Amino acid sequence: MKVHICAVGRLRSGPERDLLDDYLSRFDRTGRALGLGPIKLHEVEDRKGGGMSAEAGLLQGVIPKGAVICALDERGKLMSSPDFSNMLANWRDAARGDVAFVIGGADGIDPALRAQADAKLSFGKMVWPHMLARVMLGEQLYRAASILSGSPYHRV
Repeated sequence: MKVHICAVGRLRSGPERDLLDDYLSRFDRTGRALGLGPIKLHEVEDRKGGGMSAEAGLLQGVIPKGAVICALDERGKLMSSPDFSNMLANWRDAARGDVAFVIGGADGIDPALRAQADAKLSFGKMVWPHMLARVMLGEQLYRAASILSGSPYHRV
């Protein structure tokens, strides 16, 4: 199952980019044997300042047709890392070809796009900067692959 991170804004070089690249590389290496990956980052920018609805249109343009859509949203479901890994495995085992994790811009995800999501995931009740949310997602994807592979990376 191919994994896509579809996000508003471009992550420039720096420590966040380095962390994200590291976790995505780890995920690709670990997930390959599990039928997870490759992973691809799709970054979109609303250059005309059209707000959430314009961002939603750009995001929909990079979400693969037929993909499971998982919106990262503060109102989403809180789950443990093992539960997240099980969710990924269930999608993979259901022969879903693609999963798209959607990260909105500074104002979040347009309600119409959020309503289309198959799942909504929250990293807690606090709001996280959308650039940092990518790193957190990258780490959780790697952690999920590690859990599924039986690696000692995740400790209970």
